Amino acid sequence: MMPELPEVETVKRILEPQLTGRRIRSVTLHRPEVVAHPGTEAFQKGTSGRMIAGLGRRGKFIQIFLDCEDTVILHLRMTGCLLAVSDDYPEAKHTHVRFLLEGGGELRFIDPRRFGRLWLKGKDEEDTFSGIGALGPEPFDPAFNAAYLQAVLGGRQRKIKECLLDQRIVAGIGNIYADEILFASGIRPDRPAAALTQEEWGRLAAAVPALLLQGIEADTMTPEEYLAGKGEKYRSVPFFQVYGREGESCPRCGCLIRRVMLAGRSSCYCPCCQASPSSNA
Repeated sequence: MMPELPEVETVKRILEPQLTGRRIRSVTLHRPEVVAHPGTEAFQKGTSGRMIAGLGRRGKFIQIFLDCEDTVILHLRMTGCLLAVSDDYPEAKHTHVRFLLEGGGELRFIDPRRFGRLWLKGKDEEDTFSGIGALGPEPFDPAFNAAYLQAVLGGRQRKIKECLLDQRIVAGIGNIYADEILFASGIRPDRPAAALTQEEWGRLAAAVPALLLQGIEADTMTPEEYLAGKGEKYRSVPFFQVYGREGESCPRCGCLIRRVMLAGRSSCYCPCCQASPSSNA
C-alpha cells in the first residue's frame, strides 16, 4: 500500500530509536537523481560525519535531524521505504541511497518506482524546495477542527474527497484514509464541500484524527517485524471498511460498496451509509 500518514509515522517510530545518536560515516548514492536538493556532492558532504539527533514527521514527510541542525527531508511517495540494517543484510534491487553508520549498520532508501525524493535543508535555509512549507495543519493539531474546515472549505464547490487530499488544507491524508474518513463521517466522496452541513463538518473534523490514530495503532509492530516485511507491509489493511472493497457488502448496513472516479482516483463508498441528503445515492 502507498504510505500515508499512519505508515510514515510507523516508519518514524520504528527507526528513531535505532538511529538516534548514530553518526553517518558516509553516504553512497546508487541513483543520484533521488536527491532533489542541494545536489549530490553537497548532499553527501553535508550528511557525512554528522550525528543523527532524532527523527520527525510532517504530513507524509520524514525528517532526519542532524547534530548541526541541518535536516534530511524524505518523501517515500508510492513505493519508497527505509530500512535500518546490518552491513551484511542483502541489498535490495532498488536500493538507491545508503547511509553507512559508524560502528556498523546502514540506513537504506529503497524505491522500485523511483518517485521518492530526499532533500538536505540547511539550518538557516528557507525550505522552498521540499513542499513542507506549503502543508496545512497536522490532523492532531488543536487548530484543526470543524470551524477551520468550514471556514476554509465551506464555500467551495470542489468535491470533499478532493479537498481532503489537498495537503495545503490538512497534511498527511491520502486516497486510502480519505475513503475511510468519509465513510466514518457518513459523507459521500463526491459531495461538494459547500453542500456539507455544520453537523457534517463536525463529524468530519472528529473522524480525521480518529481514523488516522486508528491506522497508527493498527500498524504498530516491532523493528524485527518491520524488517521481516522489508518495510513494505503494514497491518492496517484488514481494518479498512470501504477502501478497495467495491462490490463487497458494507460492514455496517450490508449494501454493496460502490466505486466512483474523482480526479483520476478511485473512491469507494457505501451508497446507503453515505447517501446524499437530496439524492438517491
